[in-house]
Amino acid sequence: MSDVRKDHSIGAGTGAAAGAVTGATVGAVGGPVGMAAGAVVGGIVGAAAGDSIAEAVNPTEYRDHWKNSYQSTPYYASGKEWDDYEPAYQLGYNGYGANRGKRFEDVEPDLERNWESTRGNSRLAWNEAKGAVRDGWHYVERALPGDADRDGR
Repeated sequence: MSDVRKDHSIGAGTGAAAGAVTGATVGAVGGPVGMAAGAVVGGIVGAAAGDSIAEAVNPTEYRDHWKNSYQSTPYYASGKEWDDYEPAYQLGYNGYGANRGKRFEDVEPDLERNWESTRGNSRLAWNEAKGAVRDGWHYVERALPGDADRDGR
């Protein structure tokens, strides 16, 4: 599989997963059937969004960018490793894909709630991870024409 197609597959898969979770959450109002239907619809919509984001922000290049620069960020904590920060950057990428068009500040409480289930083996608490999540979000946002927050961050 070519690297370009692989990156689009990663983006679509990431978007599908984020969309399915969002759709299931919204569909939960309608009970188990609504939740299942919401997950399916959210997965389809999320895959399309993830693929379009992967076109603008190559997931492999995104990961490599942060892997090579996380230690020079103001929120980097001495003694922490890439494995601690990677899930935070991934949450920023996925969170933006699931909430495209919204401001980071408006969805930050949802991202904070998702941190515990997405952090894996990261040793970062939310207050330590938040800067990386925000930077990841804004990196994607700046790459998509017309999507940047009005305050220029």
